[in-house]
Amino acid sequence: MQPDDITRALGPKLGDGLLSVEPFEGTAGRVRFRPESALALFEAVRDDLRFAHCATVGGIDWVDHREVFYVLWSDEAGQYLFLSADVPADAPHIESAASVWPSANWHEREAWELVGITFDHHPDLRHLLMPDGYVFHPLLRSFKLHEPESLEVKSRHV
Repeated sequence: MQPDDITRALGPKLGDGLLSVEPFEGTAGRVRFRPESALALFEAVRDDLRFAHCATVGGIDWVDHREVFYVLWSDEAGQYLFLSADVPADAPHIESAASVWPSANWHEREAWELVGITFDHHPDLRHLLMPDGYVFHPLLRSFKLHEPESLEVKSRHV
């Protein structure tokens, strides 16, 4: 599958929700889309393009916005496909992919917890790595660590 094939398949269904399909070496391509088109895109990619497995979901903090990305696999095509959307830093949310690919569940929880991207209609958006009630997102560039502590190192002479 080539980027042009993906554009022909998704363009009519998504309209201006599809921003671009770019070549990405070793994969079927990289699909950039508007966040409000997420669920329609997920279903079209699964049903029409046969990318049946979501290998991972992640997020990146670019300070002025956040990027959420998905890595999908197709057994039929024997290829990976990347999906990517930018969400505003002050309201970082997008529709959950867990209803389309159940394997997205824990990956979305991790992206929410570490980067602060909220996945709307997620079936169980709660902490996975951090303790309950933890309100910070440690992979945000604005996350500041506390001052380094002095550490006394004791050595034993033998």
